[in-house]
Amino acid sequence: MVLKSYAKINLTLSINNKLKSGLHNIQSIYCLINLHDKIFLKKNKNKYFDQVSFTGPFSRDINKSNNSIKKVLKVMRKNKIIHDYYSIKVKKKIPVLAGLGGGTSNAATLLKHLTKKRLNKKILSKIIKEVGSDLGLFFHNQGYQKNLRSVINLNKKHNFHLLLVFPYIKSSTKSVYAKVKNYSKMKKLFNKSLTFRKNFIELLINSKNDLQSIVERKHKILRKLLLSINEFKGCYFSRMTGSGSTCYGLFVDKNSSLVALKKLRKKYPKFWFSIAKTI
Repeated sequence: MVLKSYAKINLTLSINNKLKSGLHNIQSIYCLINLHDKIFLKKNKNKYFDQVSFTGPFSRDINKSNNSIKKVLKVMRKNKIIHDYYSIKVKKKIPVLAGLGGGTSNAATLLKHLTKKRLNKKILSKIIKEVGSDLGLFFHNQGYQKNLRSVINLNKKHNFHLLLVFPYIKSSTKSVYAKVKNYSKMKKLFNKSLTFRKNFIELLINSKNDLQSIVERKHKILRKLLLSINEFKGCYFSRMTGSGSTCYGLFVDKNSSLVALKKLRKKYPKFWFSIAKTI
């Protein structure tokens, strides 16, 4: 069995307040894109342990003994959701520590495949606590994270083309959030803003990622990179996703993103690039 584990892009991200748990309450409009890891899965016969391994260009950055897949298997088995043991090989194509949610996506993809019935909220909350608060995002291709505990599916799907640039700067989510000092007011999102493409794009353009300025202050090259992306014809806006350091441009069509890709590769030859679209 081969599963596709898709990357995530935060189209908007606002940090609203810090909870007693130490986590931050956030709101985010996000989408999954066709950039994906591949998970090769099969049952282990006559073996009573899991075998988890990673290959691919970003596999060296994975913690082999403590990762999202091992965490989700452990908590699923503890709650008697699964009883078998598995051989799992992950081909990592999604950059690690890059704001694309690759590790959480791996866990969510495995969870959805191995779960034969709908999980009750209590068990799901245990899994989210163990694996990560953004696990719920990967149950919707396009969604709105209303707060830390609530994710709403966007019924109207919009097709977008993106240029992704990862400057090989590893950005720790924990350290970035530790530097948050200012908070944005919580907003109520109206369906009308999300249904019509023109209104939706206008909403995105007038929004931001509250974590972006924190990462930019530490890594000056990110601001230059984002300005470079934004200058290209057909680019609606450029932004950093999540806690970074992957930057992206949202483009009107694939051809515009390809033109930008070709020129930016010459300007930043040591960076990783990819063209992607929403799924």
